[in-house]
Amino acid sequence: MRRCSQTLDVERMHPDLGLDVNGPRPGLGLDLTDPRPNLARAWTINDVERSLRFPRERLVYRERHCPDESELLTCRVPAPFGYKSPFRWPGSRDRVWYANVPHKWLTVEKAVQNWVRFENDRFVFPGGGTMFPRGANAYIDEIGKIINLKDGSVRTAIDTGCGDTHEAQVQFALERGVPAMIGIMATDRLPYPSRSFDMAHCSRCLIPWSLDEGLYLIEVDRILRPGGYWILSGPPINWEAHWKGWNRTRDDLRSEQTSIENVARSLCWKKLKQKGDLSVWQKPSNHIHCKKNRKVFKKPQFCEAKNPDQAWYTKMEPCLTPLPEVNTITETAGGKSTNWPERLTTTPPRVNSGSLAEITPESFSKDSEMWKERLAYYRQVISELNDKGRYRNVIDMNANLGGFAAALVDDPVWVMNVIPVEAKIDTLGAIFERGLIGTYQNWCEAMSTYPRTYDLIHADSVFSLYEGRCKMKDILLEMDRILRPQGCVILRDDVDVLTNIKNKLEGMQYKSIIFDHENGPREREKIMVAIKEYWTSPEVNNPAELS
Repeated sequence: MRRCSQTLDVERMHPDLGLDVNGPRPGLGLDLTDPRPNLARAWTINDVERSLRFPRERLVYRERHCPDESELLTCRVPAPFGYKSPFRWPGSRDRVWYANVPHKWLTVEKAVQNWVRFENDRFVFPGGGTMFPRGANAYIDEIGKIINLKDGSVRTAIDTGCGDTHEAQVQFALERGVPAMIGIMATDRLPYPSRSFDMAHCSRCLIPWSLDEGLYLIEVDRILRPGGYWILSGPPINWEAHWKGWNRTRDDLRSEQTSIENVARSLCWKKLKQKGDLSVWQKPSNHIHCKKNRKVFKKPQFCEAKNPDQAWYTKMEPCLTPLPEVNTITETAGGKSTNWPERLTTTPPRVNSGSLAEITPESFSKDSEMWKERLAYYRQVISELNDKGRYRNVIDMNANLGGFAAALVDDPVWVMNVIPVEAKIDTLGAIFERGLIGTYQNWCEAMSTYPRTYDLIHADSVFSLYEGRCKMKDILLEMDRILRPQGCVILRDDVDVLTNIKNKLEGMQYKSIIFDHENGPREREKIMVAIKEYWTSPEVNNPAELS
């Protein structure tokens, strides 16, 4: 495999998507203007020339558009010169090496927000933000006065538009060890199933929520669980106190808030409270009343005959995703989830209801126990797994029920649980019901994330799944792109498949070894562990150009 040497011209995407498993975090954002060759094969990014092929309307040109085979870059992506292994968690939350994310101008752009400072060879994050200059903790405390954030009922949260178009804020989040993804609210559904998140958050995210009859709020409604919360801070909330500083008229801001309030009512959301710069709504626990009031609210009507979980290149629609049927007004549609941490080990409602073919409460329990045993075996053959803090950002490329992530619950890691769109059974909804996070992905394409996102990649039968669908080298190159230098890959697959992969990885300067299955040498399925070498691009002649 050759190494990439060309420079890609990439433009900013907005709005962007941050994903946090514990609640909102400061400083998640997105900008893709790094001139180094670290975005090769990033199919999710539209360069200026390619973007001209697609409509400007509703930001279609900024969505995922797969290139032709002739446009693919089949080369490895180097880390920037001077790259260092990130600080260990929780220290990484407060500091990042400058060489890893060399975007110094952001410290000037956000100087008044107390969000980031440049000190010597690193960035320091005091904890401020656009709408919370007193710090994220104080901001979250204010939310906690409206919503109970301590009883475990709110576990999964999505932060939309988290950082506007400021450079590299999503990349900063990932370097800090915070779960995040690149995304855009344009015409496609977000890559999550229905009823995924306990809470959705928007702080000065600049997303036009009332546009197209509230299409983007309708999408938020789809991914919110019954009884979930939507939090909005920043324009237009509390416009009476801020309209001058926002350089907008009172009438304009009043009209925008009225439009948002009307859309929320049409979705049957209840406004819990508006306090200062915060406003909080709650989605109903079922749709009994909502179906009755469609006589009052002509729009949106309920969607018909469409899989509510289908979310890979699936267009948004201006219709309300119906919740599962219930018998009484007090019943939670789809089944009530237990609070965290019990939620992790409790059989997910989707499994209890029988909506996942071939998966029963018994098979769910067996799967959980199996992954505890497998992780114990991994720890025997991979000593680094016993060094808690060695890995922070983890991805499971074929997560099934999230058993690998669940087994890691006592480690200081977060896991992105991926369900391939080619998987036989869509289990991502059940993963979210366990209080875990994840996304859909076709591994013949690039993932919506930056290079060097993950410390550890777990791939269970991924190459067998994609045999005949795309080239092995393309999947390996994408794995290499998103893996940090000196990161680890754990692969489970047929021995012949692993032997082929091993030969290719050796050509990519990986050190690898194949181990027997935990049940013994007679099993055809084996386990391979591969470590990525440390290497970077050459030193840039004029580092000031990158600041």
